[in-house]
Amino acid sequence: MALEGGMKCVKFVFFFNFIFWVCGVALIAIGVYALGAVGKVPVALVAGSGGSPAAIVVLGVIIFFISFFGCCGAWKESYCMVTTFAVLLSLICLVEIAAAIAGYVFKDKVHGLVEKGMSELMRGYDKDPVLATAMDGFQREFSCCGVNNYTDWASLEPFKSNDTVPRSCCRTDTPTCNVRPTPATVFVKGCLPSVEAWVKNSIVLLAAVALGIAFFEVLGIVFACCLMRGIRSGYEVM
Repeated sequence: MALEGGMKCVKFVFFFNFIFWVCGVALIAIGVYALGAVGKVPVALVAGSGGSPAAIVVLGVIIFFISFFGCCGAWKESYCMVTTFAVLLSLICLVEIAAAIAGYVFKDKVHGLVEKGMSELMRGYDKDPVLATAMDGFQREFSCCGVNNYTDWASLEPFKSNDTVPRSCCRTDTPTCNVRPTPATVFVKGCLPSVEAWVKNSIVLLAAVALGIAFFEVLGIVFACCLMRGIRSGYEVM
């Protein structure tokens, strides 16, 4: 009976470590991609989370090595290695829960950060092609124009002088659709509400994913503790 229980613990430890290993590799890949793309987002818009891509890479590397460490501990039936694995996994689990809670709390402070970022996009529109591309992307994606409404562009050069808005504001993209804009030719609503809602939804989704992963990590910790108990009791695990 003890042998059967030990075998089950070993199988579950290997199963969960395989999942964690895959998650670690995925997090590393996502973090590297995000590090390459973060420069395309306005500084103010990511000011509160500028280190997130690097943090994702670090977390992925940590999970990768912890899962490898756990597999080795289960394979060698090492009480010390399995205990270390359980402790490290517990710490990661606590960090993820704390991050999920912090992210959920932070979502209520998104408005000011997004508004500042969108304003930065508009001010740099005619100076930086990257910022222009980002702003055009928001306006086309959310069918909006400016931060609060399309008249925001009237306070910025060169749009103020020639009475135009970016063509990404147009309801129908034609060569002159952005000249002397009216509610009939361009999107009226601003992008702030839509972008703010998108950011908040993303934060909630990430928090939910973090809590979901933490739940499976708790199961991994439980099975690791079962294996520790079996090893400590002198059971032969094959």
